[in-house]
Amino acid sequence: MNMNLTIKKAATYDAHEIALMVGELLSEIMSTIGLQAFNFSLDETTSRLKDFIKREKYFVFVAQSGTAGPIGFIALTESHALYAEGAFGTIPEFFVRPGFRSQSVGLRLVEEAKTFGLARGWKRLEVTTPPLPAFDKTLAFYEREGFAITGGRKLKVVL
Repeated sequence: MNMNLTIKKAATYDAHEIALMVGELLSEIMSTIGLQAFNFSLDETTSRLKDFIKREKYFVFVAQSGTAGPIGFIALTESHALYAEGAFGTIPEFFVRPGFRSQSVGLRLVEEAKTFGLARGWKRLEVTTPPLPAFDKTLAFYEREGFAITGGRKLKVVL
């Protein structure tokens, strides 16, 4: 399918549409793994996203296709670590709507994230996949785009 794909940096007025896709992402993950792993409120997520964008704590690039509107997004945060030799980017959320997958939308979003990171002086981008093996296709995508497994597991403690 040949589509008119554009990628733009999100502004606060894009927050509602992005929050809708965050809901779709979380729902897809929970449905696939059969576990209520996330809490989601559209209003709270929209409000939080507006705040993050306004304070430049969170950078989002949105893929749009002609009249279809937003079809995917990639979110980035800046972190700092000694092991990473300074500033680096983390991809906390990344989603392409199912009907637009395997059409280079994800590839274009990752390219935009890499370009943005280089411009900010980041040494690397890091991402955590959704649970494996349920999301092996996601891992394969990241590996095709140059990401390498570094070991370990993502852990959390709720405060």
